[in-house]
Amino acid sequence: MVLDPKKHADWEIAQDAETRMKTVQQLGRDMGLLDKELLPYGHVMGKVDYRAVLERLGDKPNGKYVDVTAITPTPLGEGKSTTTIGLVQGLGRRNKRASAAIRQPSGGPTMGVKGSAAGGGLSQCIPLTQYSLGFTGDINAVMNAHNLAMVALTSRMQHERNYNDEKLLKLSGMPRLNIDPTNVNMGWVMDFCCQSLRNIIIGMDGTNGRSDGFMMRSRFDIAVSSEVMAILAIAKDLKDLRQRMGKIIVAYDRDGKPVTTADLEVDGAMTAWMVEAINPNLIQTIEGQPVFVHAGPFANIAIGQSSVIADRIGLKLNEYHVTESGFGADIGYEKFWNLKCHYSGLTPDAAVVVATVRALKYNGGVAKADLNQPNMDALKHGICNLDAHLDNMKKFGVPVVVAVNAFPTDTDEEMDFIREHCAERGVRVALSEVFAKGGEGGQALADEVLAVLDEGKADFHMLYEDSLPLEDKIRKIAKEIYGALGVTIAPAAKKELANITEMGYGNLPVCVAKTQYSLSDDASLLGRPTEFVVNVRTARLAAGAGFVVVETGSIMTMPGLP
Repeated sequence: MVLDPKKHADWEIAQDAETRMKTVQQLGRDMGLLDKELLPYGHVMGKVDYRAVLERLGDKPNGKYVDVTAITPTPLGEGKSTTTIGLVQGLGRRNKRASAAIRQPSGGPTMGVKGSAAGGGLSQCIPLTQYSLGFTGDINAVMNAHNLAMVALTSRMQHERNYNDEKLLKLSGMPRLNIDPTNVNMGWVMDFCCQSLRNIIIGMDGTNGRSDGFMMRSRFDIAVSSEVMAILAIAKDLKDLRQRMGKIIVAYDRDGKPVTTADLEVDGAMTAWMVEAINPNLIQTIEGQPVFVHAGPFANIAIGQSSVIADRIGLKLNEYHVTESGFGADIGYEKFWNLKCHYSGLTPDAAVVVATVRALKYNGGVAKADLNQPNMDALKHGICNLDAHLDNMKKFGVPVVVAVNAFPTDTDEEMDFIREHCAERGVRVALSEVFAKGGEGGQALADEVLAVLDEGKADFHMLYEDSLPLEDKIRKIAKEIYGALGVTIAPAAKKELANITEMGYGNLPVCVAKTQYSLSDDASLLGRPTEFVVNVRTARLAAGAGFVVVETGSIMTMPGLP
């Protein structure tokens, strides 16, 4: 007997379900893992030796690949993780062998206002507490690897100031790197939201004077926005991760040439911190299906994707593999499309766009406090947001199913309107009742996904060619995905884009950081704004991850607490 979501909180449901969960060994065997391919972390969690799995199953055909994305989110959330878990449970009810891949929650939102992103109600993954609080240590490994580069950089800057070339070479065996303190590419990271660390001064003289560091401006970012986390998300294997780690640009010298982690001779040590983290984590749904958890969230300021490695082994081990992209299709799916698939070589067979009645009403202008009240006018006004995302999805050639995540306050009239609207567009739609009913409530969605997969109409392609100039890539994303009139690029960002191109990186894809709450770069513009321009503030080369990061609007890489 499962607990009733109407009467019990998510954590109570999770704790009750944990009394009946499979051991991680049984979970692995049910999925087809050999015992030697499973690395247990206690009784109910584990990591998977990805290399052993891929060596054994490398020639086996992949299962069907499905991505879950959403409409523009509201502060209330749309239930993307809930739908991802529920779809896998629904496929299980149809006797299909399926797995999910989701992102590990950051301590920032978990200790803030959002919760742990484990799903909800009868559609969540367990064990909840361990998953929410540190898990198997992947984010800690990312923090240590990233901050090790900063330790090496700041130490080197201090010693280059304190010693002449001869003594520097004698003491360290390294020539002077001539680092420019005004052109440092990296900051520090931590896995909490802390607005007071966004802009800091480090290295002030203390008791030890000039031995206390090099005084300079610096910053902290949220850990999951680290380039190290991006590398974990897109690396194909340990060799690929190791090569990418050495390409991370920590700063530039006084001639404007990049100084990398390899130049600091710290890239091997950084990789050592990541050797265990590269193996995906394995837990389960409340109903006992496998869930891979690997890489981090925040697709608004980072790549925000579950890992390529988790998807690779999920596709080898299962008939169907459902992966999750962060935030709306304009952010999460765009990066899944043009970044993750660009490097993985994997192409999706179908996509699911999660929508809610209350989110559509929010995009139609209803205040947060009034979203539980029926309002057909607002729903009709806000449906344009769903249309924008469906139009975007058409551009990459993958069939789409709309999943309407049900809430008790939804009315039949509201649901009928969404169904009729999707039917007019020729798009499949299903009511997803996974929060209240688990796998039983996910069967209708599973049926629609299976139907589009059986049709086999996927013709996946990228939005832009690698050869397109960086500024044109930004404009293409802004105009075709966000619906912008155009783009303005600040002089400093324009100069940096030119420098990046001159260094030979102009063929890289672009990772745009922007607000998740609007198709534009202004969080206050709801629905489907049209009369707006995207404002690019900064540009930064992430050579290890293999993309160029541009920040738009007022987006920040260190969130704050309310």
